[in-house]
Amino acid sequence: MSEVTTVRVSRDTLRMLEKFRDKLNAESLDEAIRILIMRQRKAVIDEIFGLDRGRLKPFTEEDRGEDRS
Repeated sequence: MSEVTTVRVSRDTLRMLEKFRDKLNAESLDEAIRILIMRQRKAVIDEIFGLDRGRLKPFTEEDRGEDRS
């Protein structure tokens, strides 16, 4: 951890974070928050691409509609 800062949260939020940390077996509240952020990012990506999951493939040269030389 390169820098440390203080974040003010309510006691209820602290308790919730501590329970979340314990449930995940995270070593610190910082790690629990990072996991929460990563899960949220993944949820957004899954929501956006969820319909086409498994159906999307990388483009190939044959996918080009015309010769662009």
